[in-house]
Amino acid sequence: MSIDAPIKEAAAVPPFKATTVTDYEEVEITRSHGGRVATISWATTGKKLNPLTVALTNELRTAVHEVNADESIHVVVFRGKGGYFCCGDDLVEIHEGLWGNPNQVMKRIRYYQEFAQSIEELDKTTLAVVEGFALGGGLETAMACDFVLAAETCKWGMPEVDNSMTPGWGGTTRMIRYIGRRRTKEINMLGALQSAQRGVDWGLFNATVPDADVDSEIERFIDMILVKNQQTLRQLKFVLNKNADADMATALAFEVMNEVITSSNNWREDTPLIPDAEPGVGLRAFAEKGEVWNTRREKAIDFWAQ
Repeated sequence: MSIDAPIKEAAAVPPFKATTVTDYEEVEITRSHGGRVATISWATTGKKLNPLTVALTNELRTAVHEVNADESIHVVVFRGKGGYFCCGDDLVEIHEGLWGNPNQVMKRIRYYQEFAQSIEELDKTTLAVVEGFALGGGLETAMACDFVLAAETCKWGMPEVDNSMTPGWGGTTRMIRYIGRRRTKEINMLGALQSAQRGVDWGLFNATVPDADVDSEIERFIDMILVKNQQTLRQLKFVLNKNADADMATALAFEVMNEVITSSNNWREDTPLIPDAEPGVGLRAFAEKGEVWNTRREKAIDFWAQ
């Protein structure tokens, strides 16, 4: 491709879709604010408190990948319908055998871990709106979001211990990074249900508001986020998530690289190019197979090779 040739339109990243999901039955994706905000909401058919059935989880996982593929979306809100976020994995299904043998259980837990990771790594700002109950897998879903807004009457916890179970996709690992070892032991080993305010006080939630004010607080949050530079928000989210588990030297190095990227994109219209940078040269050299590419490859292709 010559230097004057038009750049082709970027190939879209396709959304993932579970093979069992042909259409959403329990999940709804609504778009607002000119398409910049997506709300993923759900209601478990025939069940109280919105448990995470196998079918609902497949739909939620698909919905997350759908919004991830849409670059026009900047904010994603996660909210259960009917005043309840989620009471966790459907223990009735587990008792009935839907999770299978221990090897199949391991596969399912890893599948659910990927679901939580896909939320945490969305290149959009995410808000979990916790109402009613956020227990077990429901709390694990909320913890994967960037921000958590809790209705003041909601209750949260990890009661798995009293069902002879342990959390599998964040109830110990993500939680211990948010609230520390001793409190995470309390939540998981005692199994008590906690207040929304305690979630805020301990650093698990961001804010709690009266139930009647939840809708207006969501709107207030969205209005605040949408006025920001979205490219900067994406960079901040990425570096914060990665640095949380990195050693100090690596994290600081990552911050340096992040600031360089930020300055090159956002600081001034007249931000100078780095003198020895080569914008576009590498790809053009490869496409044209000219002197630059041939020289570099000739010098490098066998260097210290065996």
